[in-house]
Amino acid sequence: MQFMLLGFDGTDADAQARRMAVRAEHLALGDKLVAEGKMLYGTALLDDSGAMIGSMLVLEFDSRGEVDEWLAIEPYMTGDVWRRIEIRPVRVGPSFTGLRKP
Repeated sequence: MQFMLLGFDGTDADAQARRMAVRAEHLALGDKLVAEGKMLYGTALLDDSGAMIGSMLVLEFDSRGEVDEWLAIEPYMTGDVWRRIEIRPVRVGPSFTGLRKP
């Protein structure tokens, strides 16, 4: 089952510092999920000046419960970077199946 996650960073003065403090851990976990076929795509959300203010991920897990298990160890959650998240079930279109792991 595929899911799209939108994670929105806090807007306080320390938000960028929190993001950068755990960014390497977030990317390392993302690389692991890509290798396992569980993360299909990811982007940083930017403001008009180009600063990172959130994330968009397309994930493939067997259930929403597995998404929640991953969120429990995701550095942007445990590091208080994402202050608001939205998760929706999605289906990656057939034009993009080459991006998916077998």
